[in-house]
Amino acid sequence: MAHDVQVAVDCAGPHELADFWADALGWEVEPQDEAFIRRMVEAGHADESHTTRHRGALVWRSATAIRSPDPGRPRILFQAVPEGKAGKNRLHLDVRVAAELRDREVARLVGLGARELWRAAQGPHEWVTLADPEGNEFCVG
Repeated sequence: MAHDVQVAVDCAGPHELADFWADALGWEVEPQDEAFIRRMVEAGHADESHTTRHRGALVWRSATAIRSPDPGRPRILFQAVPEGKAGKNRLHLDVRVAAELRDREVARLVGLGARELWRAAQGPHEWVTLADPEGNEFCVG
């Protein structure tokens, strides 16, 4: 039995974090249907406080997602939660690149707003652990 998987990321600023990860991965932020959002508010199924404007578009305040241009990859949903990050992630993303491109990719991600935390190796495998703009750890290896 095949199942589809979505990765959900709890965060404070879903739209800003989705922008970071879309740039980081070369993916796209899923467009939200402004007309649908307006209809939901007008019909009383949602309130204006459930919406916001991001990059000039009307969007749902609490969540947004990114998707790969390649079919079959999981969608990543960024959802607002009231509490901040506490402790180390129990799940993280690994951004895989060729070894000779690792340092250039780390520099690019730092330029987008990531922060380098440490470098590590185990046997022949090397990676760099970074934190995204909200402090969520991820590895480049």
